[in-house]
Amino acid sequence: MADSFEFEVTIPSDTAKGHEVQEDILQRLQHGGFPEHDLFGVKLALEEGIVNAIKHGNGLDPNKNVSVHCSYDGERVIVEIEDEGPGFDPGDVPDPTADENLQKPSGRGLMLMKAFMTRVEFNDKGNRVILEKERSAE
Repeated sequence: MADSFEFEVTIPSDTAKGHEVQEDILQRLQHGGFPEHDLFGVKLALEEGIVNAIKHGNGLDPNKNVSVHCSYDGERVIVEIEDEGPGFDPGDVPDPTADENLQKPSGRGLMLMKAFMTRVEFNDKGNRVILEKERSAE
């Protein structure tokens, strides 16, 4: 049985701190036996989720925090990332694959998260994302 864990951390709106949390989660998953080929997608989704919370959600405001709750039971990892910003409507994010949006930078992160994770869900306010990844067969 793989090692399970659960923890919560609150960080300031600082991308370096966000990177530290991302690395911590990835190391714990690796130690917990999460398949190497699943870690790549989790890494991308975490990076997008945490950086979006810091930059877009909190507007890089050093007085605002981002909370990250992570749990892993050996079969799936669930990460909740919440910022103190006003939130957004994921339905308003343009489809980055549509011809008229190919040159626009927005929407790619959300698309990546949905492509690599088993579940991506936002709260009604749009300031908390839940990222879930079930381990794939090895």
